[in-house]
Amino acid sequence: MAVASAVAIVFFHAHGWLLYYGDAEAHLNIARRILDSRTPGYDQFGTPWLPVPHLLMLPFVANDALWRNGLAGAIPSGLCFVAAGVFLFLAVRRVFGDEAPAFAAAAAFALNPNVLYLGSIPMSEAAFWAAWMALLYATARYRDTAGWGAVVAAGAAASLGALSRYEGWFLIPFVALYFARRSFRAGLVFGALASLGPLCWLGHNWWLQGDALYFLRGPGSAFAIQGNAPYPGKGDWWAALYYFRHAAALGAGPVLALAGVIGVAAALARRAFWPLLLLALPGAFYVWSMHSSRTPIFIPTLWPHSYYNSRYGLAAVPLLAFGVAALVAIVPRAARAWCAVVLVLACATPWLIAPRPANWATWQESLVNSAARREWTRQAAEFLAVHYVRGSGIITSSGDITGIYRQAGIPLRETFSGDNGFAWLAAMKRPDLFWWHEWAVAVSGDDVDASVRDAARFGIRYRLEKTILVNGAPAIEIYRRTGGIHGTS
Repeated sequence: MAVASAVAIVFFHAHGWLLYYGDAEAHLNIARRILDSRTPGYDQFGTPWLPVPHLLMLPFVANDALWRNGLAGAIPSGLCFVAAGVFLFLAVRRVFGDEAPAFAAAAAFALNPNVLYLGSIPMSEAAFWAAWMALLYATARYRDTAGWGAVVAAGAAASLGALSRYEGWFLIPFVALYFARRSFRAGLVFGALASLGPLCWLGHNWWLQGDALYFLRGPGSAFAIQGNAPYPGKGDWWAALYYFRHAAALGAGPVLALAGVIGVAAALARRAFWPLLLLALPGAFYVWSMHSSRTPIFIPTLWPHSYYNSRYGLAAVPLLAFGVAALVAIVPRAARAWCAVVLVLACATPWLIAPRPANWATWQESLVNSAARREWTRQAAEFLAVHYVRGSGIITSSGDITGIYRQAGIPLRETFSGDNGFAWLAAMKRPDLFWWHEWAVAVSGDDVDASVRDAARFGIRYRLEKTILVNGAPAIEIYRRTGGIHGTS
């Protein structure tokens, strides 16, 4: 696992792919802002995205070089990927009582290039996989030992998973019932520990925004982003299941998808009901989200023939890997090692026959959806790297534009945006008091662009120095101050 992760990170870094996903760029910069901002600290965690992935990046993101090249986010993702594989191995070995099925499960999971890519970049999936597989192992251990250590470990894993991705919240009541069926006290203790994660996040949202559910209905939520636009699966259970199934097959590859489904039947025959349920729950969460929570999944083989959230199909890969392990477990013990090797090689064969990254759904999704953003980021970063003088300051839009400063090597504490909270609101009301910045970078037509133009009412003048036009993206406008209060006259 460690070798696979290290090789993958080196490979993706060498090709410059670590930050193709817009979300990867955003996660990395959120972590950086906690340490490097005009208003650093707790508030920079924000509200839409859960905090564990950003916390894991903090030891690395303080290093300028690791922040700029993306490795500050890749390293913790890689460590989580390794942890997920180890816990999957340990859980399957405990369930089937043999190392060959455990090897088959871990290898089928780890050698999938879609999994490797997400496990090598600053996304939240790897952190959730680690917590999810740790939860699987803790519950499997509890089945055999009924020990309190397994209960506490499961509670900690569930809480961390719930602070990594929202499907972690969905797991908690099912796991609580699993423990409660054996011991009411165990179910109660697990539920109390596991619920700390969601409760902390509700409290966090209330503290920052005065609304415990701000993450669910605020401007950064799926509800706000998707709005009321229709998509396949919205209000249609069959369509939601159909799209998720195809996304899962695309991410898993044809052999793992087929072998895993057959193996699920074998696992049912071995009465491995609980691991199957726990591993199926995140997939069920995504089907539910498509139906009821404005979370579409688009893949190129189905209308509208594009990429959007196709990576969610990878939620099925651990279940399919467990199915492969079950196939190994049903053969005679003397033949299991060979069976495991053959099945793992078979699952990897489609990727070996066609090793091009264009065949990896996760990489292709990141490539297609980031082309325009990467181009205007490059152009703006190159311009500022030449013209910007340290300490002169930048008024800027937030969001994707932050990638410009990472790429240009400009510390975020030299930028001023909506991420700076009340200080920003005050500056928007009274630019004559708070606008000393020499530069302004905005998306054409957004609030910052309008404020730069409106600042002339206060005697603050900016001149448009560069407009960046990229097909498929709004214009990026870079202004330089020419006069006014605190500036030259």
